Amino acid sequence: MFNGKKVAFVFPGQGAQYVGMAQDFLAADADLKKSAEDFSQRAGFDLLDLMSDGPQEKLAQTEFTQPSILLHSCAAVRALQKELDLQPDLVAGHSLGEFSALVAAGVLSVEDALYLVHKRGLYMKEAGEGSGGGMCAIIGMKLEDVEAICAKASDAQGKVIIANYNTPVQVVISGNGEAVQRAAKLAEEAGAKRVVPLAVSCAFHSPLMQPAAEGLAGEMAKVDFSAGSCPLVSNVDATPHTNIDEIKQNLIEQVSGSVQWIASVEKMVADGVEIFVEFGPGKVVSGMIKKIFRKAKIVNIDKLEDVAKVVAELQEA
Repeated sequence: MFNGKKVAFVFPGQGAQYVGMAQDFLAADADLKKSAEDFSQRAGFDLLDLMSDGPQEKLAQTEFTQPSILLHSCAAVRALQKELDLQPDLVAGHSLGEFSALVAAGVLSVEDALYLVHKRGLYMKEAGEGSGGGMCAIIGMKLEDVEAICAKASDAQGKVIIANYNTPVQVVISGNGEAVQRAAKLAEEAGAKRVVPLAVSCAFHSPLMQPAAEGLAGEMAKVDFSAGSCPLVSNVDATPHTNIDEIKQNLIEQVSGSVQWIASVEKMVADGVEIFVEFGPGKVVSGMIKKIFRKAKIVNIDKLEDVAKVVAELQEA
């Protein structure tokens, strides 16, 4: 709550990364930089060097993308909270962003979250290798029509589902490559405004990721989850959760299931959230929220210089 208004902290998933990310935050936060250095020793690659200098092709590989975006997102939260006593009433994240949200809520330490998302990326990469999966964005169709198309395009040899319910007019489908191609063709024939195949190596948030979900479950059993300061709105069921067992189970199911982002935003609005603060690279999540709830008050922190502007905006809100 801030000035009598409910606040949600929200966090991006993969695709928002860029070379040079979080450098200003890390230069001003020695403790977080040390956490990143410790993680690098544990993981066997230099996270800070990769974020600083790339190359972009390596930064875009899921096992490196995930800890990079999480570190950037957590650094942005810490930078704002050094300047303003702002605590969220709810937290939520798009896919990978759920782990950043759990750090913001005090459920996970940043060190454990970095470890888990790196492992999550490795397991996703392994599950995707040789699976023949694919993904495609579909723009300008009703959700129920895309769901029907996915059902029609699926068969015993391959399944395609809606992986990301991003906005009322934009979804991403994922699954067996041939089934995705069939669904894309059906969407074009049905009058979709745009059908865009995605250049990905993994069919994220589809049944093909089930081995990755099982791998993540094993890793989470090694990590301490604490009682959080506020509920997490889960991607899986768009419901606020504080029970640790439920949160962990939802994180597992999320790997091979749909990201219910539209319903998650609608739930936060229904619960009285008036201010959304997005932390991390880019403004992808903010853009999606605007298309779901046009009246939303949204502010973003991508760079250290954004903090002062956001503090001023929030104090005026």
